[in-house]
Amino acid sequence: MTDVTAAPAKKAGAFYYETVTWVQHWTDELFSFRCTRDPGLRFQSGQFVMVGLEVDGKPLLRAYSIASPAWHDELEFYSIKVQDGPLTSRLQHLKVGDQVLIGRKPTGTLVLDGLKPGKRLYMLGTGTGLAPWLSLAREPEVYERFEKVIVTHTVRHVSDLNYRELFEEELKTDEVLSELIGDKLLYYPTVTRDPFKTQGRITDLIASGQIFSDLGLPKLDPAEDRFMLCGGPSVLKDLKIQLEALGYVEGSVSQPGDYVLERAFVET
Repeated sequence: MTDVTAAPAKKAGAFYYETVTWVQHWTDELFSFRCTRDPGLRFQSGQFVMVGLEVDGKPLLRAYSIASPAWHDELEFYSIKVQDGPLTSRLQHLKVGDQVLIGRKPTGTLVLDGLKPGKRLYMLGTGTGLAPWLSLAREPEVYERFEKVIVTHTVRHVSDLNYRELFEEELKTDEVLSELIGDKLLYYPTVTRDPFKTQGRITDLIASGQIFSDLGLPKLDPAEDRFMLCGGPSVLKDLKIQLEALGYVEGSVSQPGDYVLERAFVET
């Protein structure tokens, strides 16, 4: 990990110019990076923001969930690499010291205010849909509101289980968060194409009840369980159908419900 001391971010219209401080390439298809954060940028854990580069004098952008919690002094993002993608074909080559554009208006539906009170919070993510859970799992209010917090991460290959150490080890020993988290946080990784201790799509593991027996949790109850969903369009569609068949109602900040999902992301 390399740290840099950066000059204050420049404000340019709808964007901040921020400086890259850390880059991690997980696989040939996945990477993360951090950048400085202007003190004027305010967001709620779970929200997304426009991120991009200036190309030929024009901003090239896409929506990214902020993977760092709202209290952190840097911004972190978790991204796929699309080799012919207009943005990620360039973004994947970021180096410490490079500049990125950060939008000044964070938004999104994956916030606690969109949910009614409950006992257990399930955060179901596939691929880079883990990003908002990286933010929310480090948000103290989550543990004040829920007795159990379950983070699931479904990927194709074991090598795609990035941030596994964060959930399995680091948060439990974090000087600030470990006491608050205690035994409330449960991490449930699943893999669809490689041999692994837990195999299969999260929809199938819910339907069969395996996730609940594996974690020692009761079967779903709309009166007590709340859900946040982030991932590919097909799995979000299937999860939405699955939850609504059980009586769950989608929520929003204006009308909190039993689950919320994020529809904002496209691959670029």
